[in-house]
Amino acid sequence: MNPIVHAELSWLMTQRLEARRDRVLVVCAGLAPDLDGLSLLGGVEMYSTYHHLLFHGYVGALLTALVCAMLARQRLRVAALALLAFHLHLLCDLAGSGPGWPIWYFWPTSRTEWFWEGQWDLASWQNSLIGMTVTTLCLACALRYRRTVVEVFSTRWDAEVVRALRARFLGEGRGEGRPSA
Repeated sequence: MNPIVHAELSWLMTQRLEARRDRVLVVCAGLAPDLDGLSLLGGVEMYSTYHHLLFHGYVGALLTALVCAMLARQRLRVAALALLAFHLHLLCDLAGSGPGWPIWYFWPTSRTEWFWEGQWDLASWQNSLIGMTVTTLCLACALRYRRTVVEVFSTRWDAEVVRALRARFLGEGRGEGRPSA
């Protein structure tokens, strides 16, 4: 699945967290399994050998949850959400990374492959539909929570996106600064 969708799914599960910092940590946890994707820097062969192996397992999950908890304000909640986001990433990869691409969850203690016979291609209609739905939900958060996933990158940019969406869909800010008739 697309890293943007992994990030958005992770961000959606953080809406009850008060601190932006904690929400960003959970987003990072949802992206963390793809740290092994950096093996691409060593070439395509290295990538095909190590992606879904080095960090797509319980060791990566525990390490990620520990780091997130250490950096969080709400440590226990963030650790639990980090584990959930990490494992949601794995579930999405099992479903939509392409046929024949397993995950070695128990590596380094076991090389047992996890895979699903119904895996769909990365560029599938299923991933496109999930991506569009998740992006729409992230933008809809502007209406209820007054924030969007854009906050991960910039609170200023997020405020502008929220302002635009609330003006468009809730009519907020319309007519301000205009002379009355």
